[in-house]
Parts: sequence; structure tokens; C-alpha cells
Amino acid sequence: MPTITTNDFKNGMHLDLDGDLVQVQAFQHVKPGKGGAFVRTTLKNVRTGSTVDRTFRAGEKVERAMIDKRDMQYLYKDGSDFVFMDNESYDQRNVAPETLGDSAHYIIEGRSATVLLYGEEIVGTDLPASVELTIAETEPGLQGDRSSGGTKPATLETGKSIQVPLFVNIGDVVKVDTRSGDYLSRA
Repeated sequence: MPTITTNDFKNGMHLDLDGDLVQVQAFQHVKPGKGGAFVRTTLKNVRTGSTVDRTFRAGEKVERAMIDKRDMQYLYKDGSDFVFMDNESYDQRNVAPETLGDSAHYIIEGRSATVLLYGEEIVGTDLPASVELTIAETEPGLQGDRSSGGTKPATLETGKSIQVPLFVNIGDVVKVDTRSGDYLSRA
């Protein structure tokens, strides 16, 4: 595995620390008036989802985890697991919902997803900034209410609930921000 220093940290980078796979959520280089410089980080354990704050000395060496990206097609749910098929080898892999985290709310049966692999272990997905999903359930739209700025709850085809403008109806395709879960526009 490649060794990097704390000066090379970037948000989203994966590290192998003490046998745990962690992702850098945030980092800050600190140069105090007295003593040596250090790097304050927020790290998320990819397997458990727990977040921890950790401080490193500036220039300290750490192991960078090599994450492969592979396109896989999401086929169906098997119990609570998600079943993906590798587009090259056609192997099917079951993935626990905890592994996918919030990504599970944005993937649709039959569509491709970029899956993150650490060795042969699936550790998550790499989503685009926004996805287009169909509204499965919401209250009827109000005619003429286009600019009041009011919102109402709606359920997407994946089961996720979001707030949408009053004019959005069942069957409408909407763009949703995958980072915040907010409605962006009608597609």
C-alpha cells in the first residue's frame, strides 16, 4: 500500500489506520505559536459509519487505502440486502444496507451504479451530484400555486421522503441532490 504524509490529505480520501478503513471527512492544518504543527482530522469508519476526531503530527506517514471503482448494475433487493451484478464478470454480490448508507435511497433497480471496492469487499457507492427519481406519493398539486415557495412532503420511488414544491404531482420526475437529499428541480 502506498504511504502518504498528513500534508497530502484531501476530503474523501481513504486511509488504512490500525486495520480499519476510514475516510477523511474534514482536515485542518494547525500551526500553533509554540510547538510543532499538527493536522486535526475528522475520520469516518467506512464499515461501521462511526466518526472520530484524530490529530496527527504534521508530516506523519499513514497508509493510503487503494479503492477501486467498478460499474455494477443494481438488480433487486434480496431480503434487506441489495444485489449488484458486475458488468464485466456478471458475478452477483449481495450488499448490506449499512454498507450503502444514504446511497440506498438513490439507486433504482436496473440502473448502473459506481461501486467502491477495497480488495474484494464492497465498501460503498460513488453517486453523481444529483439523480432523477419519480414521485411515488404526495398530496395533489394546487393549481396556480407556482411561486409561493411552499413545500409539501413527497415519497420517491425508492421510499425516501423529501420536501417538494406544492405544484409537484405523483408521477413527476424530479432531480434530487444526493449530498443533502434536497429537491432541485423537475426533470
